[in-house]
Amino acid sequence: MTRIYFLTLFLLLTFHCGFTQVYEKPEEITPQAYLCYHSKEPLKIDGKLDDTSWEMAAWSADFVDIEGDEKPKPFYRTRIKLLWDKDYLYVGAEMEEPHIWGDITERDAVIFHNNDFEIFLDPDGDTHNYMEFEVNVLNTVWDLMLNKPYRNWGRYMNSWDMQGLKSAVSHEGTINNPNDVDRKWSVEIALPISSLIESSGKKQPKEGDRWKINFSRVQWEHELVNGSYQRKRNPQTRKLLPEYNWVWSPQGVINMHVPEQWGYLQFTSKPSGAVSLKPEMREEKIRRHLYDILSLQTAYRKQNGSYATHLKDLGVTSIKVGDEVFPLEMVALGSAFTVRLFDKIAKQYFYLREDSRSWIEKEQTQKVN
Repeated sequence: MTRIYFLTLFLLLTFHCGFTQVYEKPEEITPQAYLCYHSKEPLKIDGKLDDTSWEMAAWSADFVDIEGDEKPKPFYRTRIKLLWDKDYLYVGAEMEEPHIWGDITERDAVIFHNNDFEIFLDPDGDTHNYMEFEVNVLNTVWDLMLNKPYRNWGRYMNSWDMQGLKSAVSHEGTINNPNDVDRKWSVEIALPISSLIESSGKKQPKEGDRWKINFSRVQWEHELVNGSYQRKRNPQTRKLLPEYNWVWSPQGVINMHVPEQWGYLQFTSKPSGAVSLKPEMREEKIRRHLYDILSLQTAYRKQNGSYATHLKDLGVTSIKVGDEVFPLEMVALGSAFTVRLFDKIAKQYFYLREDSRSWIEKEQTQKVN
């Protein structure tokens, strides 16, 4: 489809009306953000987080339930800190745990069937080709890439590996010993930046760059079977009890694969205290709120068998972000749609497709993706 044809479709198929139907999300969760300092020297990856460079990295806020503050507070503390250099993004995590156990030893197995720590990262923020990393207390890892979210029939690439990945685990207690009470386990990870940016078109991070990121801890209730730890089952049905999902930046739903709801990682090379963490930026807010239309379209398709072809069918012609109202345009063909809005201040268009991909184009450089 050429650029001229694409723009013509917008003119012909966009619904224009004499009144405005503004969509405001009833409840909004503001994503977390973390200011990531530059390490002057490579870190020793041993799981202990005792390198001098770690002293400049602040601990994050404690993890909360994946659905947000309305749910009970996690009963074990989890927190993270991050650093970076030209080669690696460093992640350190500390998890309170009175019963340290694990039995998965095969790389790229389904690690969250044990208690684990997880990282989700999407450098360009378009929700496509994002990465997931999981590790258990035995330092068994699972690294994979997803071409798009599962809600859009995404598939995961289990054969993809982060070349140069390093990870290590340390613990205060004994692993798989039910006869004592443990204190905590911690993990230290070096994620190779070359692998993180290979599919996003991003370049090496520079001052002020921001990436979409989130962290999760999966925690199971346990029981002892013949003296060994097992995930706990309902005594009547023998089905596994559901796991707890504790996260750094709440998702609002029990689903880590909603990338637009992840938090932000802000890079700086300046000394500690010389730069401030930016709140969620205007452009970031607009891009995230545009996904409200995807939610409306998804619900419409579930009820009607196809996407709405006019904005009036969704009952919305604009979205409100803060105090600003942005009129919407949409082209839709039943099984696919693209919605866009124009930001007059920045003179750029925001786009969103039915497959969850979002992108931004300057007014003078319109093109088809």
